[in-house]
Amino acid sequence: MSGDVTVTGFGVRTAFGTGAEALRRGVFAGVPSFTPTTRFDTGPYRTPMAAAAPDGPDAVEDWALRPALARCGAQALDMAGLRPGGEAAVLLGIAGDQTSVTRYWRGTGDSSPAGAEDRVADAVPARLAEVLADGLGLSGPRLTFTNACVASAAAIIHACRLISSGRTDVAVCAGGYLVEEETFGKFDSGRALSQDGMVRPFSADRSGLLLGDGVAVVVLESAEHARHRGARPLASVVGWGAATDAHHIAQPHPEGAGLAHATRQAMRLAGDPDGTTLGYVNAHGTGTRYNDGAETRGLRAAFPGRAESIPVSSTKSTTGHLLEAAGVVEFVITLLALTDGVLPPTAGFTAPDPECDLDYVPNRPRQADLRRALTVNAAFGGANTALVLERP
Repeated sequence: MSGDVTVTGFGVRTAFGTGAEALRRGVFAGVPSFTPTTRFDTGPYRTPMAAAAPDGPDAVEDWALRPALARCGAQALDMAGLRPGGEAAVLLGIAGDQTSVTRYWRGTGDSSPAGAEDRVADAVPARLAEVLADGLGLSGPRLTFTNACVASAAAIIHACRLISSGRTDVAVCAGGYLVEEETFGKFDSGRALSQDGMVRPFSADRSGLLLGDGVAVVVLESAEHARHRGARPLASVVGWGAATDAHHIAQPHPEGAGLAHATRQAMRLAGDPDGTTLGYVNAHGTGTRYNDGAETRGLRAAFPGRAESIPVSSTKSTTGHLLEAAGVVEFVITLLALTDGVLPPTAGFTAPDPECDLDYVPNRPRQADLRRALTVNAAFGGANTALVLERP
């Protein structure tokens, strides 16, 4: 499968800002982006902290999902050298724009009848895929994935299947999540949020996750299509896998069974079941007690006898958990690790945990000559995804 699916463009926004340079200044420098959010009243909750973009008179509208997706989409097409218009599958991982709806009902947004219709419609996940495709002038199949924290990774996997089977030449894959009160309250009620304002994945004193803003769009193409139009490949997607262990509605399988299965699928498809060519893993790494130990055991099961020699890091330690957008934003981060030859660190790491005994690239970036990298994600209900990227 090597070389069949290529990445030719991306656009990305996080709390660090827009584009690759913002990720290099933040994620790759190991600088957490957590601050007290002013987007809503955090008084009723255990923590005010999130990786949310600064708010202001214009920033709220700027960070609605519809314009954020449109801008990232335009950036991705521009980097790929594709003009808006033409034939492409549009695949989106998202749960809808609850921020827009909340602002409307609280009287802080457009209260005209037309504005009301758009605000409420934006809460329908499939609507945003239509809006993104229409805004970019793209014809072709459109599909929205809503399977929580693997949603945008699942969109990428589906795109790879479409391209590798010859059903489409170009796919635009996207994901988005903005910190908003409804989800914030749910994670707070579940006592999943870190109360001290830091996320410490794989560390002995890890105490929870924090949410973050994230939107990204990537352009995938068949290698033949990219070559024919003279596009520069940024990376190839050489393996992908998905598995559901259905262990629990919220907790991961204690041995990381689904994650291990998805990873083995991806590595077999990449022609390297033992992972001998793999130089880095971008982990799901939420910083919660349940996730990090299970993920460590899942990676050990996927790479028996070799897991301890593969650097693993969690970039949620800097970006926060981006929920439906996690897969695509971390896909971009993994791509940058490959092209820059730099491993992003696990920020906030303080003390080793016997339950988490791999090389987590603690606190500082690391130079590395990478050929291949793996990015994995997990979600409620036992859903797991794995994607293998290869440097051109």
